[in-house]
Amino acid sequence: MKTTTRSLARPLAMLCLLATLPLAGGDLRVGIAAVDITPPLGMPMAGYYHERPAEGVLDPLYSKAMVIEAGGDRVALVTLDIISVTRNVTDRARLEIERTTGIRGTAVMISATHAHTGPELVEGDRSITGPGAPKPVAVEYTEKLPERIASSVREANAALQSAVLRSATGRCEGLAFNRRFFMNDGTVGWNPGKLNPNLGLPAGPTDPEVGVLQVGSPGNQGPSTVRATYVNFAMHPDTTGGMRFSADWPGALGRVLAGYHGARHLTLVANGTCGNLNHLDFHWGGPQGGPGEQNRIATILGAAVFQACKSLEPLPPGPLRCRSETVELPLPPVTPQEVAEARVTLESTRDDRGANFMKRVRAHRVLDIAEREGRPHRVEVQAIALGQDLAWVGLPGEIFVELGLAVKRRSPFGQTLVVELANENIGYVPDRRSYAEGNYEPESARCAAGSGERLVDAAVHLLGSLHNIE
Repeated sequence: MKTTTRSLARPLAMLCLLATLPLAGGDLRVGIAAVDITPPLGMPMAGYYHERPAEGVLDPLYSKAMVIEAGGDRVALVTLDIISVTRNVTDRARLEIERTTGIRGTAVMISATHAHTGPELVEGDRSITGPGAPKPVAVEYTEKLPERIASSVREANAALQSAVLRSATGRCEGLAFNRRFFMNDGTVGWNPGKLNPNLGLPAGPTDPEVGVLQVGSPGNQGPSTVRATYVNFAMHPDTTGGMRFSADWPGALGRVLAGYHGARHLTLVANGTCGNLNHLDFHWGGPQGGPGEQNRIATILGAAVFQACKSLEPLPPGPLRCRSETVELPLPPVTPQEVAEARVTLESTRDDRGANFMKRVRAHRVLDIAEREGRPHRVEVQAIALGQDLAWVGLPGEIFVELGLAVKRRSPFGQTLVVELANENIGYVPDRRSYAEGNYEPESARCAAGSGERLVDAAVHLLGSLHNIE
């Protein structure tokens, strides 16, 4: 293990160089596990700017872990059926994982699927879903979550066995849509409503790529021998709604794949850059909400995964490497008057969920920025590589799709899985152009224009450095 530092405009915070020797054919092992992290009823649910205490469980939430060992060195990929993960939760989970498994914390990527029917985690002393301090049940849940994450990695590590990793890139057109529109009246709309006569053109692209990584047994490719599938696709999981906990379409996708591979099959969903993407087709008048919608989506996406599996190729032997870089993101400016107005807004609109949505969005943003007292955000960009053909990039927020596509275009690896909401959550990160266009995501962003491009540059730098290691 070797650690180095460099003098860069963006300081290099963490470096993890794993195996650097070619692998023998039997050196690859993979372990998988899932630990139930469904919160107790009454827990505040995340995803909106008003309080929603959970009244039931539609389907359970999990911490799912995949540990990959190559040449004796290991990385852990964790996906959580929650809206986001905090820096504190990640740091504590990594410490426990390293202590109990020996997997270095810098070799652990913890990402959230962004399900809007999961719990609200606590970060700081102010609740985003309701007035006042966070609820004690949310504090307790957040306190216990790092150990549950570590438990999933421990179980996956204990389950390591010889495996073949096969990868493919598929496509799923017409399922995800850009939710920002250039409207006919010259404005930029956000979720402008189905069959809106003022609809113009989408204000940005989508990313129809479906990244697939399949864990199989050596020498056998039958359906029941496929132990797990890791899926990377870019689309907001905000389809189910209601007052019951649910993993949304990532959970439903797991049920679709298990219907073919068997009940023991595990599906891990790492969401792509979907800060401005969701499932709503505004040119179609059909209903697109409720528990049934997650199943419709999972059926379509599952078909794309199965189609991609026709072109699966075994990953050539190669070393595991990982690096992380700390990137400083500047704050948007806020004035003392805006801070005073934000406090009044939150107090006066606490019982009004609809008409004052954007006022509450702006108020939370202003207060969050003001609390930093000018300190820029220092966030982690993470890259993991297996050989010269496959890489993961972890980005710390709800990243606009344009930025994820830029990472893929500039990556030297044959397949790059770009994962948002990895290891922490800075909130929305639009591309520079979208800041000028305004509306919800830029109005909510806690970092200044140009921050997304800094994350892209850091990711590309990390990928290039990992690809150059022989």
